[in-house]
Amino acid sequence: MTQGTYSAYDSEGHRKYLTLAEGKRFRRCASRLPQDQASFCLILYFTGMRISEALALTAMDVDFSMCVLRVRSLKKRAKKEFRRIPVPDSLISALQTIVESHAEGPLWTFSRSTAWRIVKRVMADAEISGIQATAKGLRHGFGVRGALAKVPLNLLQLWFGHSQATTTAIYLDVRDEEERELMQRTWK
Repeated sequence: MTQGTYSAYDSEGHRKYLTLAEGKRFRRCASRLPQDQASFCLILYFTGMRISEALALTAMDVDFSMCVLRVRSLKKRAKKEFRRIPVPDSLISALQTIVESHAEGPLWTFSRSTAWRIVKRVMADAEISGIQATAKGLRHGFGVRGALAKVPLNLLQLWFGHSQATTTAIYLDVRDEEERELMQRTWK
């Protein structure tokens, strides 16, 4: 397990990502919110986007026919760079109403700090605490789910908007659930 800045764990070995069970609870609690807030939270969960990237989405960024979101990589300020992230049909359906009511401008009109508070409230409702109970924890959780699902590293890198594969590779180190499953075989 790698630790430090580019790691799925902090310097004390605490995980920065949501487990599959925590993710399920987050989704369940998010679905109880008003539709605009629920869809915002689910976009963070299903895409690993940064809050600022999700808040920058417009109706033009939603491709309903391909079930894809076009995301501007905001960390690359020097040049305009976009990535396309596939999303579940259910999320695309939920976005239909949001897009219809926000044909011009951003899909969500709340501020970054309000978005952060919404995520924190859902985390609290889902009884998730610790360093992973943040939007960044959702981003890390997306990477971990991708690694556990054996999504090719180059695709994860593309979806994250990472310029270096080594940045994305931190999620390959995360095998807690797989390791436990293998270890359980020795307990019989």
